[in-house]
Amino acid sequence: MAQRITVMLDDDVVKKLRARQAKKIKETVNAMSFSAIVNESLKECIKG
Repeated sequence: MAQRITVMLDDDVVKKLRARQAKKIKETVNAMSFSAIVNESLKECIKG
């Protein structure tokens, strides 16, 4: 179950995440929410 959490992100991080979101949207025909991009990015980082 997802939780609603407030997080403060630096402007440069938001730009990179938005760019990643745009790339994913271009690659597929599906919409991709900003939250989904943040979740995907965090999962990749903590996978290790």
